[in-house]
Amino acid sequence: MSIYDTLNLQQKEAVCHTDGPLLILAGAGSGKTRTLTHRIAYLMDEMGINPWNILAITFTNKAAQEMRERVDRLVGFGADQIWVSTFHSACVRILRRYIDRLGYDNSFTIYDTDDQKTVMKGVCKRLNIDTKVYKERSFLTAISSAKDDLVDVREYEVRAAGDHHREMTARAYREYQETLKKSNALDFDDIIVKTVELFKSCPEVLDYYQERFRYIMVDEYQDTNFAQFELIRLLADKYRNLCVVGDDDQSIYKFRGADIRNILDFELHYPKARVIKLEQNYRSTQNILDAANAVIRNNVGRKDKALWTDRGEGSRIHLRQFDNAYEEAEYIADDIRHKVREGNAEYRDCAVLYRTNAQARLLEERMVVEGIPYSVVGGVNFYARSEIKDILAYLKTIDNGQDEVALRRIINVPKRSIGAASVEKLADYAGMRGIGLYDAMCMASDVPGLGKAAAKINGFVNMIQVLRSGRESYKISGLIQAIIEHTGYEEYLRSQDDESAEDRLANLDELITKAVTYEESHDEILLSEFLEEIALVADIDNVQEGDDRVLLMTLHSAKGLEFSSVYLSGMEDGLFPGYMSIKTDSPEDMEEERRLAYVGITRAKDDLTLTYARMRMVRGETQYNPISRFVREIPAGLMDQTIPGTGRASDVLARPELEAMGAGRQGSFGGKRERAIVRPRTTPKTDKPFIARGIGSLNQIAGIQKGVSGTADAPDYSVDDRVRHVKYGEGTVKKIVKEPRDYKVTVEFDGAGQKIMYASFAKLKRL
Repeated sequence: MSIYDTLNLQQKEAVCHTDGPLLILAGAGSGKTRTLTHRIAYLMDEMGINPWNILAITFTNKAAQEMRERVDRLVGFGADQIWVSTFHSACVRILRRYIDRLGYDNSFTIYDTDDQKTVMKGVCKRLNIDTKVYKERSFLTAISSAKDDLVDVREYEVRAAGDHHREMTARAYREYQETLKKSNALDFDDIIVKTVELFKSCPEVLDYYQERFRYIMVDEYQDTNFAQFELIRLLADKYRNLCVVGDDDQSIYKFRGADIRNILDFELHYPKARVIKLEQNYRSTQNILDAANAVIRNNVGRKDKALWTDRGEGSRIHLRQFDNAYEEAEYIADDIRHKVREGNAEYRDCAVLYRTNAQARLLEERMVVEGIPYSVVGGVNFYARSEIKDILAYLKTIDNGQDEVALRRIINVPKRSIGAASVEKLADYAGMRGIGLYDAMCMASDVPGLGKAAAKINGFVNMIQVLRSGRESYKISGLIQAIIEHTGYEEYLRSQDDESAEDRLANLDELITKAVTYEESHDEILLSEFLEEIALVADIDNVQEGDDRVLLMTLHSAKGLEFSSVYLSGMEDGLFPGYMSIKTDSPEDMEEERRLAYVGITRAKDDLTLTYARMRMVRGETQYNPISRFVREIPAGLMDQTIPGTGRASDVLARPELEAMGAGRQGSFGGKRERAIVRPRTTPKTDKPFIARGIGSLNQIAGIQKGVSGTADAPDYSVDDRVRHVKYGEGTVKKIVKEPRDYKVTVEFDGAGQKIMYASFAKLKRL
């Protein structure tokens, strides 16, 4: 039997259609990776295409690795010559070879988010920009959006003419780019932008890669932005053997620049394109799929399709309502513990998904109380920890002395008595001479005004030179150990906080392990390649499949994953969909929120639980929000609870289930609780950043507001007064209740409905 006989009819059709543009609309769980890998195998085995003429693009390193391994198993010899990589990895590979044609050195550095913030902080200081009025983050966001649309500095300046704020952004954009260029550095957006620029300015380079990549496949095409679209268009323009795979119903990254029109308008850009739909789902039960189909069908901007499965109906969707967010978190933790205790699941089979990161706090605290091992995806990225960034900054300085951000980070870490004033004198000297900061440090003895600091700087430079000269003899793992030893970094950590030093040193050990893993998997060991591999790691790539832990994550982080049991928490209008989507009444924003709900529902394989709370405290205000409209779009027959008289959603508090599981709960919101918060033995030390929250946060839930000392002053408004709120607008005060530490105010807002909030947080203005 052929390996292609294991495919369903639509998958096989997509595999065998090799010439010309092809759009594969692959619904959630429909086997798109299987289809792509078999298509690569078909190109090589049946069509005789050379592996080096095939390019496969994915969005995460994890997906690229999975695809590479599957292709290896299918075709064996020659598979290693296929380019299977992320957009950024592929572009970095191209730029390492040709970026010198754009005036950069080929050993450029890649700046991460923290590096970008550091650069922008310096930009604002040099341009005398008041960061209380013009926020550094807003500049970076605007610059990133411009790069996504391939708008360079000159074009941005032209478009900004006459608009003071945009003109200020244009100044920051120019200075930011010049700073990066001087440091021989690129940010993540530049990696794509500079590759497009290279192709457009060097036709011979473009022609080389067009000949090299005669067959191109792009996964998750719905998540591409304009720059990525243009990159692929240029590469595929000669042979037009472009296969894109995606699902418009899972386009959820508009905030990152993703443009859903790329997939919806594919046939406009490629009129002769073939379109094949993959609608058979291999992941979920039919009840879960029917719920997802019912929700997403309310979107207008989509291509029609409906998921189905031969797995059977499965259990109905569990719908649970609670008095407040604390009881919601309590139920979820108890239900997970119950499933594991009864042998119906392992912790790794369960995931709790939410709309915003702020919702994680209560869930984390309940996991701690119940002794449930868990991890928060997107919490503290391993490579964002200060000790890791310090050592990586040393590696970057050794690899590329022009990286000013890395150099500034480590020049006084550990402390060398090199003050900020000395660094600025060096920077001024470098600016006058037109050289880099490191070059100026090498000439410290000639820099006026440094005094005794010059000897300290010379010592630092000598150490870097020694480490750099040993780079050829050291492996990267050995170089890291040499940095720790030469700098006295271990003693530095212990002197800072001896209690946390062991955890932080363990993180450095893990970095060495990462280096050894890299060395074992690469024939040629290159420091620059190692650093770029780390720079391109995504949060979700750090999730270890073997870990027996419950995963807590936002819905955005959950895309591409699947779990036997999924809990969608906070299913309330105002939270999901978000308040701003409702307030602006934007059809596009609401459709993206609905796609996010569709993604969340389709993460579940066997068991899906939707939870919501009657009241929830947000920013110190008690909010009463109705059940999410997305829940109301699910047919009543698919769920196990209904609101009496409506047949739509649950009005049951699910107390019997909690009591059966021994929840040990007393009272409702703010009631006494007998359990103390204890650290579970199953949670290792390395998770401390996720759970070390303390009991103080529970006090806030009970109505004891942080920052309120004693009793707050009485508000200057009365019942029936008209007031204005910064977010909800105008409304009428209905009730004021004096409590031990504050005044609880009930307001009927003209547009947002009734809200209950504490006066000291609400800051209502009487009209």
